Amino acid sequence: MKYGTFQLGNRVGACLVHGKFAIDLGQAFFKQFKRPAKFRDVGDFLEQDGLEKVADLELDRLTRERTVGIPLHEVKLRAPLRRPPKIICVGLNYKAHAAEQKLEPPAAPMLFAKASNIVIGPDDVIEIPYGISEQIDYEVELAVVIGTPGSKIPRTQALDHVFGYTIVNDVTARDIQRGDKQWFRGKSANTFCPMGPFIVTKDELDHANAPLSLKVNGEMRQKSNTSDLIFNVPFLIEYISASLPLEAGDVISTGTPGGVGMFMNPPRWLKAGDRVEATIDGIGTLTNTLR
Repeated sequence: MKYGTFQLGNRVGACLVHGKFAIDLGQAFFKQFKRPAKFRDVGDFLEQDGLEKVADLELDRLTRERTVGIPLHEVKLRAPLRRPPKIICVGLNYKAHAAEQKLEPPAAPMLFAKASNIVIGPDDVIEIPYGISEQIDYEVELAVVIGTPGSKIPRTQALDHVFGYTIVNDVTARDIQRGDKQWFRGKSANTFCPMGPFIVTKDELDHANAPLSLKVNGEMRQKSNTSDLIFNVPFLIEYISASLPLEAGDVISTGTPGGVGMFMNPPRWLKAGDRVEATIDGIGTLTNTLR
C-alpha cells in the first residue's frame, strides 16, 4: 500500500492510495467506524494507531463516497510526515560514495541528524540560503519510516518495527558542512529535507534491492541500487536503537550513492531554477525546484 498526505483546498489529511484515488483516512474512519479521526498527516495516523483498523476498510465502497475517495489528480501531495519526531541520517553508507571520495568504508555507521521542522513535500521549493551558502548539493536516499516503537532492537526483529519506506533528498550546504566541521547546520537549512511522494509499506518494497536515481534538469547525476549499501536497514535499526529509542514516525535516511555534485570535477552546485528529480522504483519520483 501507498500512504501519503494530501491537500485539497483548505483540507489536509492522511490518505491511502487505492487505484487512481486518494482515500481520506480521517473521513474513511468516520464513515465506516463512526469514529471521529483527524489525521493531519501519516504521522498522526501512526500515532493514533490507525494501522490497527485500516485492514478492515472497505476500500472499493469508500472510493465511491465523494467525501472519502478523491481522484489523485485533483489533490496536491504534501510531505507524508509533516514533522517527524526524529530524522536520523547516515553518512558515507554506499560503497561507490566512499570510493568517489577515495575513502575506505567506515567501520561503523556515521550518524547525524536533520532538523524535523524543515521537511517539504513534492513540488515544493527548495530555498537557497543566500548570503550563507553558495554550494548547494543533492543526495537521493531511501528513508525508513518506523511504525512500531522500540529500543535495543535486534536486527533479526528490525523489520517488525518498520512501517514503510519513502524518499528523502538530503539537500546539503557543502561550504557550511565543511566550515563547521560537523554537519547539522549544513544539512538543516530551511526546506533542506524534501520527502515523499508516498510512504510505501514494507511488504511492497525490497529494501535490499531498490534502484534509486537522481536527475538535475533531466540529466542523470546519481544511479545506483540499495544493494550497494555498506550498512543495511536491519543493521542500522539495531545500531541506532541500541542507544536511542525509536518512535512511530521516526525517519532513518540511509545514505546516498555516488554522483553527488561536490565530487565532480569541477564541482557542480545546484542553482536557482534547477529541477531535481529523486526516484526510487516502487515509491515514485520526488520533484523539487530551487529558488
